[in-house]
Amino acid sequence: MTTTLKIDFVSDVSCPWCIIGLKALEQAAERLQGEVALDLHFQPFELNPQMGPEGQDIGEHLQEKYGATPEQSQKNREAIAARGAELGFTFGMDKRSRIYNTFDAHRLLHWAEEQGLQKALKHALFKAYFTDGKDPSNHEVLVQVAASVGLDAQEAQALLASNRYADEVREREQFYLQNGIHSVPAIIINERHLISGGQPVEVFEQALRQIAAQS
Repeated sequence: MTTTLKIDFVSDVSCPWCIIGLKALEQAAERLQGEVALDLHFQPFELNPQMGPEGQDIGEHLQEKYGATPEQSQKNREAIAARGAELGFTFGMDKRSRIYNTFDAHRLLHWAEEQGLQKALKHALFKAYFTDGKDPSNHEVLVQVAASVGLDAQEAQALLASNRYADEVREREQFYLQNGIHSVPAIIINERHLISGGQPVEVFEQALRQIAAQS
């Protein structure tokens, strides 16, 4: 008997620990094939909702937000790149120099869920930003990424040019903030169990197995 667990994966496409957490969660689910299946929903969270359209230099941003020295930032980047490599994800650290606003990417993800392509788009957005160093606030980039996973490019362009799904995305963001989610990734299982951060595969595997046994 396979137990299906509902997963609300609260994250931002500009959060490196979010792709690490996602890859680890997916690998844990692969290990539990036949026992556990995931009903995965990506929920919006903006690390930098006030970020302007021009973005901000990463070093400057990390210093302002966390008080990180260039040396600390470099160590963190190396640790993130190493964790990504272990999970089969490439961080192109030399290609990524700015932090951007991700609200439009979240509107696109909301639409992609209706089209059954949300997971594919989420992965493609992570790759575009973290591996290829592309700007996830740029509409041309977003349309290209949407088309690459099989979404209609013209519809994606029309959506981005409008305010479509802006209210829905803000409502979902507020819902998770009001429920105490202030850092991501936050992985909520069956709307009851919370796992925070980019945990190792083994941690997700154990949690999924335990929760499935209780379901």
